[in-house]
Amino acid sequence: MSFFNKNTYAKIALVVIGITYSQLSRSETVPIDFSPEQPGRPHIAASQQRIDEVANVPFVKKDTLTIAINTNSSLPLHDYASDAKTPIGLDADLASALAERLGKKLEFVEIVWADWPLGLSSGKYDAVIANLTVTEERKEKFDFATYRHDIIGIYVKKSSPIKEVKEAKDIAGLRVITDAGTNQEKLLLQWNDQNVKAGLKPVEVQYYDDRALQTLALDSDRADAIFSVNAMQSYISATTGKTRLVGTINGGWPLTADIAVGLPKNSPLTKPVSDSINDMIADGTYEKILKRWNLWEEAVSQSLINPPGLPKPKAQ
Repeated sequence: MSFFNKNTYAKIALVVIGITYSQLSRSETVPIDFSPEQPGRPHIAASQQRIDEVANVPFVKKDTLTIAINTNSSLPLHDYASDAKTPIGLDADLASALAERLGKKLEFVEIVWADWPLGLSSGKYDAVIANLTVTEERKEKFDFATYRHDIIGIYVKKSSPIKEVKEAKDIAGLRVITDAGTNQEKLLLQWNDQNVKAGLKPVEVQYYDDRALQTLALDSDRADAIFSVNAMQSYISATTGKTRLVGTINGGWPLTADIAVGLPKNSPLTKPVSDSINDMIADGTYEKILKRWNLWEEAVSQSLINPPGLPKPKAQ
């Protein structure tokens, strides 16, 4: 059922019996390795220089890099292997490579995303890899070492006539799916406002309950495009073969937003972590990790420490 509000945005909720995300994701193309052994996981050699740099770092556990990961996430960022306990995904691959480069054992701490600030501040773990966007407000309390751009992807049905989306006018008059209450929704509505002010046709914004329904809406021609988190949509595209990427926009548009490893403020581990990521970039390990999870679109050319973040919200 759908309805239009005064801004002509369509809010649509569908209930589809018998169709699940797993059924969609396993239908075609790229196989995902769910084995606990992860034989395809990229590796990097330990660096004596990096080992020396962290010799006096007060790790949570001796000779171990303890990293918090978000259990609320899903592939390509995080999931569990077939043993239901071994973390897999981009976050786990990056954490594993960091530990290897620093010459440390790796231990994961599983957290709910909202708990990461308290756990990091109280010393429960050394670092957090949980799709953290760098913001000016967060930088007041934490350090950050970047490793991905925060990217929103625009995806269409494989057979769609839409070839490319570069700017706001390219989506004028389209039926576009996004996620309610998110940054991507805010950006889509900003683009739509630009179009309306320019005299172009408004976007029909659609909302669905889950990602399986989003893909189904494209496949059944109920919608023209999905405007959502690139990491998730890229994975769906790779595993189902039903959609394709036609454009990206930085999540901080018109500014730049980056995803980073979170560390305690002024941590002696911050620079070695950033340097280790740059080592991975230099030797190709980083490229292998991102390409393994179909996220090369989000690659950075260099890991930066505490770069400019998204601005603080304006006081009301």
